[in-house]
Amino acid sequence: MKHGKKYQDSAKLIQQNNYEPDEAIALALQTAKAKFDETVEVSVRLGVDPRHADQQVRGTVVLPNGTGKTVRVLVFAKGDNARIAEENGADYVGAEELIAKIQNENWFEFDVCVATPDMMGLVGRIGRVLGPKGLMPNPKSGTVTPDVAKAIADIKAGKVEYRVDKTAIVHVPFGKVSFGAEKLSENFRVLMDAILKAKPTAAKGTYVRSVVVSTTMGPGVKINPTRFVGGPVAAK
Repeated sequence: MKHGKKYQDSAKLIQQNNYEPDEAIALALQTAKAKFDETVEVSVRLGVDPRHADQQVRGTVVLPNGTGKTVRVLVFAKGDNARIAEENGADYVGAEELIAKIQNENWFEFDVCVATPDMMGLVGRIGRVLGPKGLMPNPKSGTVTPDVAKAIADIKAGKVEYRVDKTAIVHVPFGKVSFGAEKLSENFRVLMDAILKAKPTAAKGTYVRSVVVSTTMGPGVKINPTRFVGGPVAAK
């Protein structure tokens, strides 16, 4: 793959294979050359086999400084729960009419779906549509819940979901370049703590194999993975 001059200039700033977390984040910010506010992401390669159910790594965490992204929340609910969702800032609230809109109009003007448990029978009708887009409500991610007010508040505050993919890598955005190094480092520590605490008991050997931070348009900056061998405390 050929990269442009800005990318090549940014890549020259990376002088070693592994950095400490704060150093890597600061360096990633230096590589951000785009005219827009780039997202900062971490990619963590884990020593798990995602083919086995007992080695799945999945969860959510609320980042202390948010994500920098305005998240549009759709809530499937009826009655009092629908009213509560509206009062607590949901962007879209409804039931059958929203399901029909998604089915018939291919409408996806939202980023996260929340559903009360009694609505999952209806929502299941569009599972094949929502699932591939990562929008299907799920109890493990806190998006199937009777407490829609808390779900909306957490999402708006900066809750992110982390989930290992089929290549055993977790990709998670944890802020914007405009946050600055201090806020990004704080988000990073909280996120890594969550991933470390989610280590499956069935996972053997080294859990964190590699950690790379990057901006939307910039090169990856590697973090020393041994920094996380000792568990959550080592991420600080």
